[in-house]
Amino acid sequence: MEIIVLTPAERRVRDAFPSGDPVDFRTGSASADDPEGGGDWGPERTVRAEVLRALLLGGVRTEGEVPALRVMGARITGTLQARYAVAECAVILSGCHFEEAPDLYGAQLRQLNLSGSVLPGLRAATIRVDGVVTLSGCRIPGTVWLSAARIARAVVLVGARIGVNADGSTAGTDEPALRLNHSVVEDDLRWNGLVAHGEVKLDGAAVTGQIQLNDAELTHPGETALQAENVTVGSDLHAMRIRVRGRVNLRGCRIPGQLNFAYARFSHPGAVALRASSMTVGELWLRGAAPIEGMVNLRRSQIDLIHAEPSVWPPVVQLEGLAYTSLLPHLPAARRLPLLEREEEGYAPFAYEQLTAAYRRIGDDDAARTVLLAKERRRRGTLPAYARLWGYLQDAAVGYGFRPVRAAAWLLSLLLAGSVAYAARHPLPLKEDEAPDFSPLFYTLDLLLPIVDFGQEKAFNPQGWYQWLSYLLIVTGWLLATTIAAGITRSVSRQ
Repeated sequence: MEIIVLTPAERRVRDAFPSGDPVDFRTGSASADDPEGGGDWGPERTVRAEVLRALLLGGVRTEGEVPALRVMGARITGTLQARYAVAECAVILSGCHFEEAPDLYGAQLRQLNLSGSVLPGLRAATIRVDGVVTLSGCRIPGTVWLSAARIARAVVLVGARIGVNADGSTAGTDEPALRLNHSVVEDDLRWNGLVAHGEVKLDGAAVTGQIQLNDAELTHPGETALQAENVTVGSDLHAMRIRVRGRVNLRGCRIPGQLNFAYARFSHPGAVALRASSMTVGELWLRGAAPIEGMVNLRRSQIDLIHAEPSVWPPVVQLEGLAYTSLLPHLPAARRLPLLEREEEGYAPFAYEQLTAAYRRIGDDDAARTVLLAKERRRRGTLPAYARLWGYLQDAAVGYGFRPVRAAAWLLSLLLAGSVAYAARHPLPLKEDEAPDFSPLFYTLDLLLPIVDFGQEKAFNPQGWYQWLSYLLIVTGWLLATTIAAGITRSVSRQ
């Protein structure tokens, strides 16, 4: 399409296009050049969108030159309609004011740079870009549609504001703020400082490099703020100091490096704030993060390292099936165990086994035994009354086999009590001429230890309450011995 009548501003753009020279309409005054007020710019810096389209599709090409559409500080009227356009040139429209949302659905471009511009929205689903897509510093109250796009380099939205009006209010629609779902980005997503009001959707995206969301602010109260199921990342997802109001859904993501939420804030009270289930992650960092407001779901995820203080976790968590290798910082078992008691489904044996294995990998066997003891105590609450009674006995006697010193203390106490009692009053011998010399210590040992025979118990016959004391020592010895055997068996089987 050929535009016959051009304004002076449009002629400048036309004449610069064949050689790719920039056309800068800015005045040098920050207030005058702010595209937020670009609706008041006059004809000296106004370009019709149809003129830009005509240049992209049929602009003059000069041999030996590389054409490009490079315009700064212009007011662009009408809709830049370039659906399915194939333009073998870069499109750089920075610091511009768009009256209508550009429509680049299915277009093929060398580069797309709208940095610092103000536009109602951007429709660019299924777009193909050979270079970088840059929306840094853009202010877009509507939706950015980049679904099923294929970007050969990075997508840069540093400091962009999406779904936010000029006065800071939200757009007030049910439309998502940003959609990049099922897209392929063969470099990084550089979204540091992004402000988005509404859902940011990345489901099924594949990013060869990193995803950078440091200092981002994602807001969608009561709904999902970041929807990123089954995202594949080449290295890391950095979201340090991110602030999220709404749900973060990372189910099924594959992140071989770090998933870094250091100093982050998550808030979705009364519901799941962070869903990170069925993930495969190298390292999950929550160092310095604020206490999470809402539930955390880490079910069935596989994580090599988790760096999180116990204070980060909310009152309710979902940990069933979570597998990890190590925990940082290294803390006593007593600091880690309360988290396992917050499992929504109640007693989860696998969670205790994972924590035990983590302590054993670093050689802290005492902490590992503490975790296993806590596991048995928690399990006891799920048993019938008679089994709980037996469990209390094992716990008191030897700590389910994980506190063997208790057995020695019980034995010594009973041995001392029996020795003192029988030293005060010797039992009568059964056969005066055959009985050995009486020893209160070994007589008590004979009563206490069922598999030991020093010949004392069979040779003497206590009377009165001393006889009842002997019965008590025999029964207690049997119970203690059985409990010790059961506890040791359980301990050995765990190791």
